[in-house]
Amino acid sequence: MASERLCKDATIKRQYGEVKVIVGQSDYDTFRYVNYGVVDLALVKRNVVDAFGADQIYGFTPIASHPNYSAYFIALREKPWLNKEYLLGKRIGLLDYPSSRSGHILPKTVLQRLGLTNTNVDIVYYNSHQDLRRALLAGEVDIISSYWAEEDAKKLSRNYAVPLQESVSGMQWFLKMETKNTDLFCATQAVVHKLAVDHPRPYYKTIILEEGCDS
Repeated sequence: MASERLCKDATIKRQYGEVKVIVGQSDYDTFRYVNYGVVDLALVKRNVVDAFGADQIYGFTPIASHPNYSAYFIALREKPWLNKEYLLGKRIGLLDYPSSRSGHILPKTVLQRLGLTNTNVDIVYYNSHQDLRRALLAGEVDIISSYWAEEDAKKLSRNYAVPLQESVSGMQWFLKMETKNTDLFCATQAVVHKLAVDHPRPYYKTIILEEGCDS
């Protein structure tokens, strides 16, 4: 959707010869694209931009934000307890992305605070939040660390999700603006808004646009 709609916009067509959409496969990809200013538009967390000073170096400017969310330990048939006795020996599914707060940083912080390590819990890594859900439903793990999505209610129980942190920073769209290119800012923001409205996942349908455009 992004490639098609960016290419159709008259302002973007006038300012760019082509549009290439890159889907990062790892944190390394994300860090490289932002750190070296490879991309002109990025959907990432604010902490990634801040870590590399990409806003100061390349002019990465926020144009829209998706909402903050909560992080949870989610089990299949019972409510997890955040204590050492309960978690001892459990198989816990995490994301294989060290920059993910809900899928990696927060659960690792909780386990460390409780004195649990790889020697007394079985940590299994997966490549996406969808993989985590599949693993939980298949019985590969006892608990996963993730966000709670509206569609989860079809197969999982909210009663068996315990919060690790109530507010985790949401995803943001950043546009490289080395000059005050208002036409590009507004055109890109309009495309991003349309992408959100038509996105199949409820989380991405909610979007907050930064000020700077009249329409």
